[in-house]
Amino acid sequence: MHLAADASTRALLERFGFDAAQFESLRQRLLRGEVGVDKNRIRGVVEPPRAGDVPRLPPPGSAERARLAALGSEAMRRGEVGCVVLAGGMATRFGGVVKAAVDALPGQSFLHLKLRGIRLAAEQARARVPVFVMTSFATDEQIRELIVPEQSASTPVSAFAQLISLRLRPDGEIFLEAGAPSPYAPGHGDLTFALRQSGVLTRFLADGGRVLFMSNVDNLAATLDPAVIGAHLVGGAAVTTEVVSKDPGDAGGAPARVDGVLQIVESFRFPSDFSEDSIPVFNVNSFVLDARSLDRDFPLTWFVVRKKVAGEEAIQFEHLVGELTAFLPTASLHVDRDGDDGRFQPVKDPPELERRAPKIAAMLRARGVL
Repeated sequence: MHLAADASTRALLERFGFDAAQFESLRQRLLRGEVGVDKNRIRGVVEPPRAGDVPRLPPPGSAERARLAALGSEAMRRGEVGCVVLAGGMATRFGGVVKAAVDALPGQSFLHLKLRGIRLAAEQARARVPVFVMTSFATDEQIRELIVPEQSASTPVSAFAQLISLRLRPDGEIFLEAGAPSPYAPGHGDLTFALRQSGVLTRFLADGGRVLFMSNVDNLAATLDPAVIGAHLVGGAAVTTEVVSKDPGDAGGAPARVDGVLQIVESFRFPSDFSEDSIPVFNVNSFVLDARSLDRDFPLTWFVVRKKVAGEEAIQFEHLVGELTAFLPTASLHVDRDGDDGRFQPVKDPPELERRAPKIAAMLRARGVL
């Protein structure tokens, strides 16, 4: 199919790495009925985690927590630790404003507070911790402006962009918005592809980098904690995923064994006859990743996602970063959700920010970030 696009759209696609051949291949698979929401479910034997699969992070003040924190701090001082902040997406949840730039607390943006927490951890460890912010075509320009005043000797900050694709109509034709092809960011599963394509991963490894702590910009509770880094190093897996106890109404990925292998399975991928209630924890999208293990091509699944755009149904193909756990040895770490040691206070939209702001402020005060 010939892609008719205006000069502005063509320039945008070229700048952010649009893969026309891959796009057409996915479009043809959609037309042939080979992909679709009904095809997303996992195939294989799915079981809840076994005893010992999800150990708890030791509580603050315990000897084991201190030991893990010492190991993590030592790795930070050796220059082995970096942070990835996911700040891409489509900038739609806050009325078209880039979420990273929104004030999470009065006078302090999400990105500022996220970076401030990392900087505090680096300074406390007397370490240099580079920070890499993953943007999208919708957030890249503003985030690059935001990081200029955030630079410090302990936390140099740079940005790299995730990829870009185009929405389709259910019949496989290009979805048009205001008369032009409608671009979108195809999911945080872009992480490894974008890290490699941008050269960020190569430079981090060349500088002696060993592990990357990845978290969402809108989860300010997920601060850089040396004890979490230490737990990852002791565990020895290529990926450590943070999980929290479920609350009523929670939905999302969870650790499960698929054909005996522990991994994160997204909610929509569980077999229809599997009881998700049999797993009492779920994934919060904060990972510690072995950097060298990321330097390869991963055959991640292109999941079909249906969206309402301008009142019409659109089809998107997306990668999910959690699927890396299907290809790399994975451990899960049960962390607190609430309280001074809590690590999960996500904010998806303004009403959620209003509800969570007091808890976020209390957590950040307890850690010295505020």
